[in-house]
Amino acid sequence: MFPFTTDMIAVNYQPLNWTILPYLLKGSKNLENQNLHRLMLDDREIILIGCAHVSRASADLVEKVIAEEKPEIVMIELCKARFDAIRQKEKWQETDIIKVIREKRASLLLFQLFMMSFQKKIAEKFDISPGEEMLRAIRGAEEIGAEVVLADREIRVTLLRAWRMMRFFRKIKLLAAIPVSLFFTEEVTEDDIERLKQSDVLEAALQTMGLKLPELKAILIDERDQYLAHNISHTPGRKIVAVVGAGHIPGIMKNIDREIDMEMLNRIPPRNFWARFAGWVVPAAVMVLFVAGFFYAGSHAGMNMIKWWAAITATCSGIGALILLAHPATIAASAIAAPITTLHPLLAAGWVAGLTEATFRKPRVKDFLSLKDDITTLRGFFRNKITRILLLVTLVNLTASIGTMVAIPVIMRFF
Repeated sequence: MFPFTTDMIAVNYQPLNWTILPYLLKGSKNLENQNLHRLMLDDREIILIGCAHVSRASADLVEKVIAEEKPEIVMIELCKARFDAIRQKEKWQETDIIKVIREKRASLLLFQLFMMSFQKKIAEKFDISPGEEMLRAIRGAEEIGAEVVLADREIRVTLLRAWRMMRFFRKIKLLAAIPVSLFFTEEVTEDDIERLKQSDVLEAALQTMGLKLPELKAILIDERDQYLAHNISHTPGRKIVAVVGAGHIPGIMKNIDREIDMEMLNRIPPRNFWARFAGWVVPAAVMVLFVAGFFYAGSHAGMNMIKWWAAITATCSGIGALILLAHPATIAASAIAAPITTLHPLLAAGWVAGLTEATFRKPRVKDFLSLKDDITTLRGFFRNKITRILLLVTLVNLTASIGTMVAIPVIMRFF
């Protein structure tokens, strides 16, 4: 780990010859000194700006450095999807919620909205737009005629890698913690945000995260450090300004001279053995129980097994839709579909519920326009038709799965 000091540090590495110089601006504060770093990589100059993503000071600093340094390239810690999201905020209006459900992306979109919610609430608390430092970097580059280069990995790849590499119980822990983010901003102060840019606080925070959710830290922080370092070091240009989260600065400096396997970092891991076959094994086992019930316990017992299976799975699935006060037709569709979808690995009751709800309560333009505000409150999440449908898909799938687990021991009693 490179120390953050105000003295010049010269370090020689092979095969690249480069020096690390903390970047000092006349009259700048110590906090700025800690988050501005000049890297001389061969004959190229790279200036790293470490930012807090909801900090006004960070946004001002980005604007100032780009204007004074006039780089050829401005690199930003965004992928194409996130770049489009902040540049084309009206793009939400083009979202096809039915297509999202059919492509099995409802849970992924819901998770992204939870993340946006947390960041937006903090940003609003300090009267700054989320990602303001990135917007100013883009505007600053355009004003001086510099090229804007996206440095980060696609968010879909990052989230899928994190999800598929996490253990089952850690996934449950994460899912339980996400809704809390809707309330966890009241005691955050602006000083807290600025302190997040100090290396010692960041290191402690990341070490804590590593202990609690090591898979999450490895994917969200460590891998992206490598990804960013590779892109920054391999982008041509005599002078480059890279705007990244302050938490990535130590990792970028650590990996800037290393060979990075980009193919591995972009690979989405296949589902593990249980995830791939559980969807087939459980329905197959239940079907075997039905057949065995008819052969060994008699037709009356076999029919009772089917009836109880249908009753339990339908009730649980319907309750999931009822909790979100779904349309009566959606509740009925969820209940009717569950006994079948729980026995078919390629179908899900939540998808049926989501498609039915989207048909009877189709989101309107105003739902997309108010989405950015609605995601900041629990009430807004339930009120907005878009987030409500996403929650419905997730909850009905969950309650239908609970119904499966409850129904299996019940039908086994008929033997």
